[in-house]
Amino acid sequence: MTKQPTYEVPPQVREMAEKSVDQAKKAFDGFMQQAHKAITTIEGQASAVQAGTKDFNTKAMSFAEANVAASFAFAQQLLKAKDVNEVVRLQSEYMQEQLRSFGEQAKELGAAATRAITEAAKPRG
Repeated sequence: MTKQPTYEVPPQVREMAEKSVDQAKKAFDGFMQQAHKAITTIEGQASAVQAGTKDFNTKAMSFAEANVAASFAFAQQLLKAKDVNEVVRLQSEYMQEQLRSFGEQAKELGAAATRAITEAAKPRG
């Protein structure tokens, strides 16, 4: 069996990638602040199904933040990978965790949406 050569990532490339990830994270954090403000505004305007809307929106934002945080963590891990085999292993682990997480998130959002729809369908009076 022949040993596959390992390829080192040059320090300059690693540094540039780290800076790019940091800049993207800062941009995302700014976006999330604005998104939170927008949701707060929308929630203030909603009347009939405010509780259901708030629960759904809170869950959706929480999941979005968790998913992006997981992506940034994955990017950081990739930056520290020593060789292609480690990159493949990290990618596989990340994808398995994301698929599991997305399944759980879909169930929770479905339940929250069902509750909101049920609440909206209730007669008011």
